[in-house]
Amino acid sequence: MTERDAMREKLRIKPADLETVSDVLASPDNRLVGGLLDLVEKHGGVDAINRQADEAGRLETRLVRLREEGSRFLPDLGWLAERRDAGAFVSLPEYRRSVIGPAADATAPREARAVTLEISALQYFPWLITEAKQAIEQRELMPGRYIRVRSIAEQCATNEDILAVATAMQIIGATHVETLDTRGTDGSNVHLGGPDTIAGYFGGIGQPNDYPLRWADEYLGILTKYGIRQVLNVNSGTVLVALLLHKLGIRNEFKVSVFMGVDNAWSVLWLLMGARLLAGDDGSTSLAGLNLSNSVGLGTLLADAEVRQALGFEETVRLEHHVTETFKSIVRQPYDRRADVLAAAATVPNISAKHEGGDPAVEATREHPSDVLDYFIPKEQVVGDGLMPLLEQNYLDKHAALNETAAALTRAGIGVRPAALLHAEAN
Repeated sequence: MTERDAMREKLRIKPADLETVSDVLASPDNRLVGGLLDLVEKHGGVDAINRQADEAGRLETRLVRLREEGSRFLPDLGWLAERRDAGAFVSLPEYRRSVIGPAADATAPREARAVTLEISALQYFPWLITEAKQAIEQRELMPGRYIRVRSIAEQCATNEDILAVATAMQIIGATHVETLDTRGTDGSNVHLGGPDTIAGYFGGIGQPNDYPLRWADEYLGILTKYGIRQVLNVNSGTVLVALLLHKLGIRNEFKVSVFMGVDNAWSVLWLLMGARLLAGDDGSTSLAGLNLSNSVGLGTLLADAEVRQALGFEETVRLEHHVTETFKSIVRQPYDRRADVLAAAATVPNISAKHEGGDPAVEATREHPSDVLDYFIPKEQVVGDGLMPLLEQNYLDKHAALNETAAALTRAGIGVRPAALLHAEAN
């Protein structure tokens, strides 16, 4: 054995150390885990939680609830389903021909490397209908994945849209992610304010003190009431809680947010090691997506993919990377990572191209460029200040950027994953 081989052997985790960790997690004296078990029991136990979530997440159940509530969104949901069934949206062959011409019929895209088209943030249900109407008229693709960052309490209010959006996702065949309210931006970190305390955010606003269990409590409530499984996760403590919930047998899902700052392959290795060690009995994990930091370059993205493959999560943990970002309040502009996503997609499967802003050249022309701080403005203020049309235009700029990425991938011979039930593979 060489000296290098001997060093590698030293990195093996001793069975005794694994047993120690297992004993700590399973110990009746572990107050942290005890609190989590209390929450699971409060919501009825593992089996009851899964049954309620399954029933609440059925399309038929959601439509019945919307009718009983007299939802103002039902007509648009009906229109969306009718347009889907009528084949009104562009098919993938037609779309490919519009991008590369007749050659599309003679060449098959690399579907094994198909990139999920992702947009953020779908704050209000009517934006989805505006987007769909434009997509039909202009023969564009609808996203296959949507992120929401709107207050849960606000969108759960009477006549609001949490259930309508979830139903629409089933109608169009897309995945979506919600953001819970128990996060540090709600004032839980009492020492942080506005720009005058910005340096304090470097330590993480996260979920301080008792927030991991409050986050889990909120999540289990949303899961069982609405059947919404996937939420954002921004803190190592709540990541652990989410992994443990799955280990207990709850069919929960989460994605790591860009705000968690996973910005190097070592942090991905650490995170996915935890996911592997806390996998369910079938080897699965509740970690469905990993949104990498905006600072991640192509080399790191490729290294992350190697780590993911080595730990057996290539098919189940999506690597999500921003192509564009909001024009204000988060990154220096111009920010455009389309080339990195194209290069990665040539060899890496199961990635998504996330569009959080319009293309920078377009954003620069807008009266109100997209701003990440807009996500936190209450709807009442958005309406009162006359911002709704401007924010909807920001969203449509993101949709345009997403279609630019789809066209670039298509020209490169790489498949794309839009809303699966809207864009058929056959003409």
